[in-house]
Amino acid sequence: MKSRIENVVLLAFSILTLCTTATYAQEQERPNVIIIITDDQGYGDLGITGNPHVQTPVIDQLATESVRFNNFYVSPVCAPTRSSLMTGRYSLRTGVRDTYNGGAIMASNEVTIAEMLKQGGYTTGVFGKWHLGDNYPSRPSDQGFDESVIHLSGGMGQVGDITTYFKGDTSYFDPVLWHNNQQEAYEGYCSDIFTDQAIQFIENNKASPFFCYLSFNAPHTPLQVPNEYYQKYKDIDPASGFDGDDRPFPEMSEKDKEDARKIYAMVTNIDDNLGKLFKKLDELKISKNTLVVFMTDNGPQQRRYVAGMRGRKGNVYQGGVRVPFYVKYPAVFAQNKDIETMSAHIDVLPTLAELCKVDLPQDRKIDGKSLLPLIQGKTVDWADRSLFFYWTRRYPEPYYNMALQKDGYKLVGKTNYNAALEDFELFNLKTDPYEQHNLVLEDKSKATTLKLELDNLYQELITSENLVNQPRIIVGSKAENPIFLNRNDAGGERGIWDQEEIYGTWKVSIEEGHYDIRMKFVKPLKAGGRLYLEANTLVKHQANSQDQVDVLELKNVYLPKMDCDLLTHYAVGGKHIMPFWVEMEKMN
Repeated sequence: MKSRIENVVLLAFSILTLCTTATYAQEQERPNVIIIITDDQGYGDLGITGNPHVQTPVIDQLATESVRFNNFYVSPVCAPTRSSLMTGRYSLRTGVRDTYNGGAIMASNEVTIAEMLKQGGYTTGVFGKWHLGDNYPSRPSDQGFDESVIHLSGGMGQVGDITTYFKGDTSYFDPVLWHNNQQEAYEGYCSDIFTDQAIQFIENNKASPFFCYLSFNAPHTPLQVPNEYYQKYKDIDPASGFDGDDRPFPEMSEKDKEDARKIYAMVTNIDDNLGKLFKKLDELKISKNTLVVFMTDNGPQQRRYVAGMRGRKGNVYQGGVRVPFYVKYPAVFAQNKDIETMSAHIDVLPTLAELCKVDLPQDRKIDGKSLLPLIQGKTVDWADRSLFFYWTRRYPEPYYNMALQKDGYKLVGKTNYNAALEDFELFNLKTDPYEQHNLVLEDKSKATTLKLELDNLYQELITSENLVNQPRIIVGSKAENPIFLNRNDAGGERGIWDQEEIYGTWKVSIEEGHYDIRMKFVKPLKAGGRLYLEANTLVKHQANSQDQVDVLELKNVYLPKMDCDLLTHYAVGGKHIMPFWVEMEKMN
C-alpha cells in the first residue's frame, strides 16, 4: 500500500500533467475562421466611423470588441481586392487585372486561404460573391472550397450573372444561385440567403475547424433592399448632421441622397444578419475559439460621407482604398485595441497561416506580412513597408490613377506615362490625412525616392507570369460540362456589357471532341443572317432562317484540342452581334 505522502505526490503530479496537457491542447487548438467582407461599403458607412445616419449596432459592437486596424488598405475595386485577400499577393501576380473585360479570372495555380487552411484539416465554405472566375479551373470548388453558394461575375443583376440579369429590378430577390456549381433556386433577399447558408455551414461543421468566407454582394448596385429596411431611411437627409465638422464633405445631388438611403438600408440589413450569425456562434458555444474578420472591399461607389477622405471607389486616393478592418479572437486577443500601423488585404493570408499553424506557400512571393506581432504588441520594424495601388480598365497605365504609399507619405500619379515629377502629387498623410496639400514641389527628394520604388514595383508586377499568360477557361472538361461562357469573362473591346454590336472573345483551352453549342442573345434576332464560331484557323458558320429568336445552336461541331481566343457572333444586315452567353457541351 502506498503511503499518504506518495499518494499526495502522485495526485500533484497527475494534476500538473493534466494542466500541462490542457494548456498544450489549448495552445494547439486551431481557431474557426470567419471572414466577412461587404461590397462597395465605404469607410464611412458605419456608426462607429462617425456616420450619424446609418444604424450598425452589431458591427459597431464587434469593432469595440476587436483589434481595430485604423490604417488598413485594399485595392480600389473588388476583384483585385478579393484576389489579394485570398492569396496574400498583389492582384497582378494572380492574373486579376480588372473587374470584367476578361480580367477577373484568378490563375488556378494560386494558393488561396481555403487551400492553405485545408492543410490543417479545415472544412471550407464561401457564400455570396466570388468574382475570381466563373468557370473551371477558377471556381471556388477548384480553389479549395468544399461548399459554395455564390452568384456569378461581379454582382447579381450584372451581365455576367446569367441567372439573375434578366430579373432586372428584382435580381436580389428569389434568385437562382450556384450551389456547388449547380443552379439552384432560393427564396428571399440575397444577403439573408447568404447569411442563412453560412450559418447552416457553421452548424454542420461546428465540431472541427472551419473557414467560412461570407462575402456579401451588398451594398453594391443595383441598389435593391427589402422595403422594411428602406422605410427606416426614407425621410433622412444623408448630407445633414455634419455641421462644425472641418473634414471635407462631398456635395450630394438628390440622386446621391436617395442612393445613400438605399445603401444605408442595405448595410443595416447586413448588420441584422451578422447579429444572427454571432448569436448562432454563442448558441453553439464556439464564439471564444472563432476568429472573426470584418472588412469591406473598397470605397463607396456614390458620393456620401466617407470620413472626410478624398475620392471613392476606383480611385487611389484614401477614400477609394482605406477601409475598416476588425479582428476578434476572444481566446487569444485582448479586446478593444487600436493599431495605427499601415496594413492591407495582402496581410490576411500570412496572418491566418501563423494563427492557424499552417504553412505558407513557399514557391512564390507573398507580398503580405503577418499582423500577429502587431496584435501581440511586439515591436515591429516595418520601415521598408510600402503599398502599391492602381486602377484602370484592362491593364495598369503608368502613371494614371497609380500610387505608392510608404512611411506616412503617398505619391499619386494622375498623369501621363512620360510625365515630369512635378506632375505628380505628394501627400504627408500624418499631417494631411485628407490629401489636400500637394508637397511635390516642396519635397522633390521624397517624391523621387517614392517614384523610383513605384517604377520598380510596377515593372515587376506587369511582367508577372499569370498576367502575361492570362488564365484560360477550360472547355470540355469533365469538371464542367456543359460550360457557360459569360460576358464578364470576355475580352476584346473595352467595356463589354449588354451591347448588341461589340467585339469580344473568350480565352479558352478546348479539349478535343464534338460539341453542341448554344448562343443566347440579349434581344431577339432577325432571320437571314449567319451564326459564326471562330477558333484559331477554324471557322464554323450556319445560316439562320428563324425570326425573332434569342437562342441559336450549332450542333455536332468538331473542335481539336487547342488554346485559342474563341469568337462568336451573328452577322445580319451589316451588324455583328455578340452573344450574351455561350453554352458548350462536349458530347463525346
